[in-house]
Amino acid sequence: QVYRLPMTALMSITHRITGVGLSAGCLLITAFLIAAAVSEEAFMWIKDFSITPFGTIILFAWSFALYYHTCNGIRHLIWDTVHLLEERAAIMAGWVVLLASAGLTAATWYFASIY
Repeated sequence: QVYRLPMTALMSITHRITGVGLSAGCLLITAFLIAAAVSEEAFMWIKDFSITPFGTIILFAWSFALYYHTCNGIRHLIWDTVHLLEERAAIMAGWVVLLASAGLTAATWYFASIY
C-alpha cells in the first residue's frame, strides 16, 4: 500500500469501533442483570457462559474497549482545550491512551482474579 494512515486517524477509527463494541458488550451485562432478576438458574446459565473461553474473551475485549474509549475520550476533551494538537504531541498522547488502556485492563483482570 502506498499510503499509511496517521496514528490520529487510526485512533479515531478504533474509537468508533470500540463504541460499537461497547454497545454490543452491554448486551452481556444486561443479560446478567435480567437473569439475576428472573431466577437463579438463568443467572447461573449466563455466569457459566461468561467463564467459558469465548465468554472470557468477550469480557476481556469489552473491558479493553471500555478503558480505550474512556481514555481516548479524555484525550479528545484535552484537544477541545486546544492542547496536544501538534503532531508530535498528538502521537505521544495516542501512545499514552494505548498504554493506559492496556494497563487499566491488565489491572482490572489481575485484581478480578485475586477475588
